[in-house]
Amino acid sequence: MTDALGLLRADLHVHSYHSGYASHMRFLRTRDCYSNPEDIYRVAKARGMDLVTITDHDSIDGCLEFLDRHPDAADFFISEEVECAIPDLPVKVHVGVYGLTEQIHRDLQPLRGNVCDVAACLRERGLCFALNHLFFFYRRDVPLERYLRALVPLFPAFELQNGAMLRCHNELIGDVVARARKDDLFGATGGSDAHTLRRIGTTYTEARGANWREFLENVRDGRSRVAGAHGTAGSVAVEIYGVVAKYWATLAGFGRPDLSWPRRIVGGVCTIASIPVQFLPLLIATVQKRSEARTVEACRRTIVPARPVVPMIREMDRP
Repeated sequence: MTDALGLLRADLHVHSYHSGYASHMRFLRTRDCYSNPEDIYRVAKARGMDLVTITDHDSIDGCLEFLDRHPDAADFFISEEVECAIPDLPVKVHVGVYGLTEQIHRDLQPLRGNVCDVAACLRERGLCFALNHLFFFYRRDVPLERYLRALVPLFPAFELQNGAMLRCHNELIGDVVARARKDDLFGATGGSDAHTLRRIGTTYTEARGANWREFLENVRDGRSRVAGAHGTAGSVAVEIYGVVAKYWATLAGFGRPDLSWPRRIVGGVCTIASIPVQFLPLLIATVQKRSEARTVEACRRTIVPARPVVPMIREMDRP
């Protein structure tokens, strides 16, 4: 990376405290992530990211919190991860949206029931947006060709490297999208999908630009590349343990004042009762990754040629 050539790096998939609550055992009010926006920025910069953003689930509050404290931060831009439904298919998808405004965020919320409407809104405004972890929510009882036909034409960019997904998953996305789009160029995004500070900046996107706007334009137009780590059962388990440890800290009164005393007491009792099964996150991560590997292998056998397809992404130096 050389500043003289205008090559910039950004982790385009990072979560903060504002990503909401975990879906399991909701009565405990365990957050999906406990990272502070200030700490996210600090760690990302320390790990070589030239630009920083936060992609919380259906929220830009983390970005706004940072910009409220640093209104002149020229290397920070607003993003989010929008959860959408696919018409007539029982599958949800996550869309990474980059460089948006508060008004665009508000405009997107009533459209989330139809990913086609979300994509049309973003295209009309000329934003950079990408389909994240293509096969993460995919269910094998849904016809794969139908699933891909519904999604691939909608997006100018695709997350080709997610730091929480297996290497075979990330590689399959590039192969499948290249096969579906043929000679139609597409952008590539990469991000750590970090829910703790530990993995921020370990997977990232590179593109040229004098600022974040030019960077995102090049990503959208297919002049980007991805690099960094892929996910494993071990790395995902460490993330889960990290979130659990932060939850324990909130029970002890550290961090943000998030829980009332009654909830802290209930959480503390449940935590003590669960001590004998503290190995569970590693087991969960192992099971998840084995399931992910089986899904990826089944999809590859279904539609991808034996010979890998080279993703049609513009070289960054090409006009």
